[in-house]
Amino acid sequence: MSTTWTWDFHGYDPKEERTIEALCTLGNGRFATRGSVPESPAGAVHYPGTYAAGCCNWLFSKVAGQQVGNEDMVNLPDWSRLRYRCLPDDGPVGEWLTPDDPSLRHYKVSLDLRGGVLTRRLLFHDGHGRRLGVTHTRFVHMGDPYLAAQRTTFRGYGWSGAIEVESVIDGDVTNTGVERYRGLSGRHLTGHRAGVEADGVAWLSCRTSSSRIRIGIAVRTSSGPLVAVGASCTETKTVQRMRLPVSRGCSAAVVKSAALYTSLDRPLGDPLSLAVERASHAAAFAALLASHRAAWERLWSQGELQVPGESGRVLRLHLFHVLQTLSPHTAELDVGVPARGLHGEAYRGHVFWDELFVLPYLTLHFPEVARGLLMYRHRRLPAARAAAQRAGYSGAMFPWQSGSSGAEETQTLHLNPRSGRWLSDHSHLQHHVGSAIAWNVWRYGQSTGDTGFIQGPGAELLLGIARYWGSVATYDADRDRYRIRGVLGPDEYHDAYPEAAAPGIDDNAYTNVTAAWVLARALEVFDDLPAARRRELAEQLGLDDETLNRWDDISRRVYVPFHGDVISQFEGYGELAELDWDAYRSRYSDIRRLDRILESEGDTVNCYQASKQADTLMLGYLFRPAELQELFDRLGYRFDDEVWRTTVNYYLTRTSHGSTLSSLVHGWVLARRKGPDAWRYWEEALLSDVADIQGGTTGEGIHLGAMAGTLDLVERVVAGLEAGPDGLRIAPVPLREVPRCSFTFCYRGHRDIRVQFLPGRLGIRVPHSRLNPPLRVRLPGERLVTVAAGEQRWFRLPARSVRRDDDGRYSARSTAASPRME
Repeated sequence: MSTTWTWDFHGYDPKEERTIEALCTLGNGRFATRGSVPESPAGAVHYPGTYAAGCCNWLFSKVAGQQVGNEDMVNLPDWSRLRYRCLPDDGPVGEWLTPDDPSLRHYKVSLDLRGGVLTRRLLFHDGHGRRLGVTHTRFVHMGDPYLAAQRTTFRGYGWSGAIEVESVIDGDVTNTGVERYRGLSGRHLTGHRAGVEADGVAWLSCRTSSSRIRIGIAVRTSSGPLVAVGASCTETKTVQRMRLPVSRGCSAAVVKSAALYTSLDRPLGDPLSLAVERASHAAAFAALLASHRAAWERLWSQGELQVPGESGRVLRLHLFHVLQTLSPHTAELDVGVPARGLHGEAYRGHVFWDELFVLPYLTLHFPEVARGLLMYRHRRLPAARAAAQRAGYSGAMFPWQSGSSGAEETQTLHLNPRSGRWLSDHSHLQHHVGSAIAWNVWRYGQSTGDTGFIQGPGAELLLGIARYWGSVATYDADRDRYRIRGVLGPDEYHDAYPEAAAPGIDDNAYTNVTAAWVLARALEVFDDLPAARRRELAEQLGLDDETLNRWDDISRRVYVPFHGDVISQFEGYGELAELDWDAYRSRYSDIRRLDRILESEGDTVNCYQASKQADTLMLGYLFRPAELQELFDRLGYRFDDEVWRTTVNYYLTRTSHGSTLSSLVHGWVLARRKGPDAWRYWEEALLSDVADIQGGTTGEGIHLGAMAGTLDLVERVVAGLEAGPDGLRIAPVPLREVPRCSFTFCYRGHRDIRVQFLPGRLGIRVPHSRLNPPLRVRLPGERLVTVAAGEQRWFRLPARSVRRDDDGRYSARSTAASPRME
C-alpha cells in the first residue's frame, strides 16, 4: 500500500512503463538511471537509460533536406541489464523471462522516497506448474556519487533446479527515448572496449564521438549460492553467466555493484581504471544500502517540507526528484538545470530558463547548490558576450537553450507530430532568459548575503545582462519610449506577426518590464560595490557615466503596451483575432498544443489571441503586487489592483496551458489574489507528471521546473516567506486545501531555521548558534519581531476573513490567540 514515503505501481501495463521508468528514476545529482526493468533492452515498451550530468555530445542529422546539428545529453551504457531463465531438474528449459512474458502473474513496483530505493517484484507461473518469484532492489548511491547497486533475489515455488543468469553491461545503446527525435542521429558512443578482470569485475569503456568525453563503467557481480560462472565479451558488451541453485523454500541472489566515471570528473584520471578500482573495492550490498540511506536522511533533514494529505505526498515525490537531479554533489560540477532532469532525453538535456522555478527552493535549502548552478552561467559569460557581439550588441546575450559550451543549442527545425511537417524554430529569440538569470542572481544575494558572490561573479552576470538590454533597447521619438523588438515572449506560440516576412514580435510586456527591472538592479549593485571593484568592472565592461545614465533612463521609460485596461502581451496582441475556444475544445479532446492543431489545419496561432502558457502573468510570479506597483510607477504607467485583476482575468480565458509551468504560474498568481480557481491550477501542476497530463511526455523525462515550483509555491506563497537583507518577511496566503505546512531553511548563516504554519498560528525556531545574531522577522501588518538563536516563538496569525494589505499581501482579521502565542 502506498504511504507518504512510498509510491506503489500495481500490475503490468506496457503503455504505462515509460512513465513509471521516469517517475522511478534514481540519481544522486551526478548521474541517474531510469527505473527500467533489468530484463529488457530498449524497445517499443522499455527504455533503460543512464545519464551523467554535463555529459553531452554533438551530432549532425539530415532533416527535410537540411543538415542540422544537435547537442544531446548522452545515454550511457546500461549497467543494470540482467536476464534469467529456469533450469528445472525435470522438464524443459524455460524461456528468458521478462515482464512481457505471458507467464507473468504478479507485478509491483515500489519507490521508497525516504531511502531512495526502487523495488520491483515479479511472479511468473508457467504451464508446467513452476512458479518463480523475482525481486529487484536498486539504488544510485547518494553518499558516493560514483556508485550504484542492484540486487536480484530469486525464489522457486513448487520445483527445484537452477536459475541461469546473465549479468550484462550493454554499451550498444543510442539516444532513441523521444519518438519525434528518432529520425535524427542518435549514436553518440564510439571506441568501445570491454573485458572482465581476473577477480570477475566486468568493465566497458567508450567515448562520445565529437565531445570526446571518456566513459568507464565497471560492475562487480556476486551471487550466492553459486554453481558455475562463465564470461564473454564483444566490443560493446560484457556478459557474465552463472547458475544459482533453487529449491523449495530457499532463495538465491545476484548483486551488481557498478561504478561510473567520466573524463569530466575532477581530479582528472583514467575513467576506466577508476571505475574498476571503485567497483572492486565497493562494500557489500547491505553496507552500501545502509550508507546510502544515511545520506538520504541528511538530505531530507535539510530539504524538509511537510504538507498533510495527498498534496504532501506528491510534493515529497517532487522534492525527491529535484534532489536526485540537483544534490550537493551537483555543486561541484559544471552543470546547469536540465529542464527534464536526468530522467530522459526530452529537450536533449538542455538548460532553459527553468532555473527560474528551481533556484528559489534550492537557495533556501541548499544555497551551495544554487551558487554552483549560477556559476555554470558565469563560466559561459564569454560565450554570451560573443553571441551579443555577433548580433551587433553589447553585454551578454545568453542562449535560450544552453548545453556544454554556452552556445545557442536551440534547434533550427522542430517536428509537428500531428502534421508530420518539420517547421522553422525561432524560439532562440527568447532573450528574456537573461532576465531570469539576473533575477536568480539577485534573489540568491538577497537570501544568502553572499557578498563574495554578489560583488564577484554575480555582479559580472547582472551587469553583463544589463549591458545587453541597454544596447538592444532603441529609442522611439514618437512614443518618447524605449522599445525592444524582434523577440519571443514566454508564450512561445507567437513567433511572428501574421503575414510577416521576418520572425519575432515587438515589445513583449514581460521582456520589457523585466529588462527595466534588470537595469535598475544593476545600477544598485554597481553603486554598492567597493570603489576598487567598481573601477575594475567599469573598465572591464566599458561602464562610463553616459552608459549608466542611459540604463537609468531606459529603466524608467521602457514601452509597455496596453489595450484598454489590459497589459498587452506584446504590441498588437489586442488586434489579433479572437479564437473560438469552445469550437476547438469540442473538436479536439486536448488543445494544450493548439499551435500544432492549427498548423495541421493550415492555419497559424500567430493570428489569434491565444497563448501557450503564462506570459504577461509571469510578472505576477516574479514580483509581489507591491513590487509590480513600484515597477510600473517607475515606468510611469498606471498599475493598481483593478488593472492587474483585469489583466489576469483576460489571459485566464486565452491560455491553452501547453506547458506544465503554465498551471504553476496561474495557480501562483491566483493564490496571491485569493482567486477561487487557484487550487485547480495548482493541483494540475502537482499532478502534471504523476498523472502524465500531457499524454506521454513524462516518460521522456519529468518536468523539473514544475516540480520545484510547487515546492516553492508552498514556501513563498502559502507560508508567504520572503528573504531579504533586512530580515525575513512572512505573510501567509492560506489555501483551504493546504491548511498547514512546515519546513526548514537557510538564511544568511542561519542553518535549519524551522517554520511551522498552522491555522491562526506561526511558529519559528532558530537553532542555537553563538555566531549568528537574532533573526529579524516582519509579520503581517508590518509587525517586526526577533527570534534569538536557540529560541522558538509562536505568533498569532489572522485566520478568518481575508483582506488585502497596503503592500499587496493578504492577511486576515484578528482571531483569539492561544495564551502561549504573541
